[in-house]
Amino acid sequence: MRNIWTIAKREYRLYFSTPMAYMISFLFFLVLGVLFYSNLLAYSYQQYAPSINIVVGPIVTLFIFVTPAITMRLIAAEQGMGTIELLLTAPVRDWELIVGKWFGGLLFVLTLLAGTLIYPLLLNQLITPGIDQGKLVTSYLGLFLIAASLISLGVAISTLFKNQNAAFFSTLGAVLLLWLLGAPAEASGSIGSNILRYLDFRSHFYNTLYQGVIDLSDLTYYLSLTALFLFLGTIIVETRRWR
Repeated sequence: MRNIWTIAKREYRLYFSTPMAYMISFLFFLVLGVLFYSNLLAYSYQQYAPSINIVVGPIVTLFIFVTPAITMRLIAAEQGMGTIELLLTAPVRDWELIVGKWFGGLLFVLTLLAGTLIYPLLLNQLITPGIDQGKLVTSYLGLFLIAASLISLGVAISTLFKNQNAAFFSTLGAVLLLWLLGAPAEASGSIGSNILRYLDFRSHFYNTLYQGVIDLSDLTYYLSLTALFLFLGTIIVETRRWR
């Protein structure tokens, strides 16, 4: 655990030592703030109170683009600069390296999520009798699970490249594929479609957690995806070690 925490702290600090982290944060909060203000105006014209969904919905969409930008450098940068060899010869297990990199990226996303709490707090003051606190908790739990799984996907893909741009676009493509995986199942009722419907990344959030409901199968789904991608990342690093 000490190695994982050491790697995670290093990665978290590295984010703030480059302009990229500040650019991501600025664009993230700028877009979220504009959407929040626009939604408030729209609901004021319609004369009924908005819900927490006007905050959570945009965050989920922004994650599609933010997580590839956060994860693209985690392993790819090490391979591009040749420092991956130093890490592989250090007294660190392959899985500790992958989990540490993942945890560092997750800490950065959690920092962004902590900053977004200003919007629910503001919304709670603007409407009567306030927002649904239970829905707020389940929605942010869902955001955490989505972030954890998407970052693990990004870390796994980052192990395949030396170029950060290639890692970014490959991760973005994989995230979009995962996001739209259940779309064909909506028009069919076959067994294959039922499998796709279960694998649908969106439904495990929007059908339950987004509605204020916690379902154990949804938690299992996101945690399983996270573990799977971390495992794949570890396997890829191990194959590089023995080349």
